[in-house]
Amino acid sequence: MTLRRDVIFGAAALSLAAPALRAQSRPVRLVVPFPPGGAVDLLARIMAERLGPALGTNVVIENRGGAGGMIGADTVAKGDKDGTMIGLLSVTTLCAFPFMTSRLPFNPRTDFASVSQITDGALLCVVNAEAARRNGWTDFRKLIQWSRAHPDQVKMGSSGTGTSSHINIEAINAAAGAKILHVPYRGGGPAITDMLSGTIDMMFDVMPALMPHVATGKVLAFAVSSGPRLSILPEVPGMADFADLGLAQHSVVTWNAVMAPGGTAPEHVARLNAAIRQIAAVPEFAERLKPLGYGTVVSETPAVLDALIARDTPLWQRLVQVSGARLE
Repeated sequence: MTLRRDVIFGAAALSLAAPALRAQSRPVRLVVPFPPGGAVDLLARIMAERLGPALGTNVVIENRGGAGGMIGADTVAKGDKDGTMIGLLSVTTLCAFPFMTSRLPFNPRTDFASVSQITDGALLCVVNAEAARRNGWTDFRKLIQWSRAHPDQVKMGSSGTGTSSHINIEAINAAAGAKILHVPYRGGGPAITDMLSGTIDMMFDVMPALMPHVATGKVLAFAVSSGPRLSILPEVPGMADFADLGLAQHSVVTWNAVMAPGGTAPEHVARLNAAIRQIAAVPEFAERLKPLGYGTVVSETPAVLDALIARDTPLWQRLVQVSGARLE
């Protein structure tokens, strides 16, 4: 878990500001660009139950799935600019989408107002346990080797075309000579259902929705997408463990951020940022996310999130180019 120092030192100040935060009257719409049941949806629900009291109003979740998150993001871009519309958007929406299509219905640089980063985390590779037993996939290395010999027979589900999961697996295919077939879904929830039933073989996705199934033994955890291993899963290899497969330099770390429609007044954005910092300053919030594989990272100011987006955009541009991922 990473929790910015300003959150800790700002807690007292935020508590003094609580009456102002409770002045909200209209409900806040929190758009989730994926269907219920996936990782981002779980994160949104943990956020919403705390953000409502911090703002002094109801926070209503709206699931707008489809097109790898594009439909939900477009809903936010075209939403009310009075502080009552926010969306939980991913790094791929903000940093990778512009390089995958020339037909985006929004401009990530101008049609959103940064509020705060909320999480970061690596992707977890999980494999249907029965498929692994049947095909002799005892670990990630065996899986990659088997896919080379059996092109497109390993089916990997994702929450949609253009998501971090899609970009990640295409980049792994390119670097390792693997032949894993990407199968896009309208969200992580439907993909997980099909993985558990054996319709697809594996997923490479954020951890919250996957870890409970690892615990039951229905799926096996084979790898994480970051270079090094994660402290919460020290027994699961990172990409640096697969230098012999050509993956020594491969590392994908995702993050989620709260965004408002572009043109939202600075005072509304500042109020939303303060509320998010308030809920993140409570240790229980981070503890709820930690076992699920999310680290808590909030932005001191919206400008800090702007800088993160500017920094990570070239990194995701390179991943898109390597992977060849496209939004059609």
